[in-house]
Amino acid sequence: MEIYAIGIDLGKIVFHLVGLDREGNVVVRKKCSRNQLLTYTANLPVKLIGMEACSGSHFLGRALRAQGHEVRLMPAQYVKPYVKTNKSDYLDAEAIAEAVQRPTMRFVPIKTEEQLDLQAVHRVRERWVMRRTALVNQIRGLLLERGFPLPQGRKHLEQALPLFLAESDASLSASFQVLLTQMKLELEQLNTRIEQMDAVIEQQAREQESCERLTEIPGIGPVTATALVAAIGNGAAFRQGRELAAWIGLVPREHSTGDKQKLLGISKRGNGYLRRLLVQGARAILQRRTSQSPGLKNWLTQLSARTHQNVVIVALANKLARMAWAVLVKGERYRAPALALSS
Repeated sequence: MEIYAIGIDLGKIVFHLVGLDREGNVVVRKKCSRNQLLTYTANLPVKLIGMEACSGSHFLGRALRAQGHEVRLMPAQYVKPYVKTNKSDYLDAEAIAEAVQRPTMRFVPIKTEEQLDLQAVHRVRERWVMRRTALVNQIRGLLLERGFPLPQGRKHLEQALPLFLAESDASLSASFQVLLTQMKLELEQLNTRIEQMDAVIEQQAREQESCERLTEIPGIGPVTATALVAAIGNGAAFRQGRELAAWIGLVPREHSTGDKQKLLGISKRGNGYLRRLLVQGARAILQRRTSQSPGLKNWLTQLSARTHQNVVIVALANKLARMAWAVLVKGERYRAPALALSS
């Protein structure tokens, strides 16, 4: 019995495995735990092992590669069309085994432990940032209900809170002042946690040579640089910078047919966190475009003269993604765009 490809449907405890031969016939169906799976595959001759990219898949992918297997991870949405009938774990595993053999399938690189550590730091930090924003908005709303409107922005709230708590205003009840004190304490704790994560990110950006090269690109700081490395590693999974920009969702959606080409707004697919960071960096560059290199400043000036500012920001974010890909893949330092000579 020759097994050519194996599809594994992952679970927290129980995994389902389906093996196909070269003709695509099912030759193995197996249900096992994590330890039983690694024991079964330890001495199993197989050409390909496929899994959906999900929680735990990168760890298992590294463990199977250590056994000498060729392991490929795939986005779950690309596997779904290969499910022939009703859903079950065995049918999902069979679909994975078929999908992993497709020559045009798009695969997800297996992340290293260092990448997963960086990714965890960014995810926790982002949760704290969102929680802090929600807390600031809640405090502003509660104060507005009592006739104290505050301007938008966290710094205005942080400046006003000590004044509200220092003054014994009769319009604020004792219970509300206690509540306001606790919310101020929570805000300070969140600020401290975020600052600690920022320090960790800055240290990682200094220690990793690829991150240090990325921070030389305008609009890309330690947060964006480490997020890029955590997500794409050395960028070798993408053949060109445009593929990375498309994966981040910074290229137009297309709805064309026949001879009619119709381009819509950006797709907003893929990694929304990276897209947001790059757009924020592009916005910062546009605000300070006079201090940029001559080539980049000239490009921004020409583009701003013929289109809306938001379009310019997205186009610049797309350009930053391509620059980052080139710096990572080629292993070179950032070189500012040259000023085009007019003929």
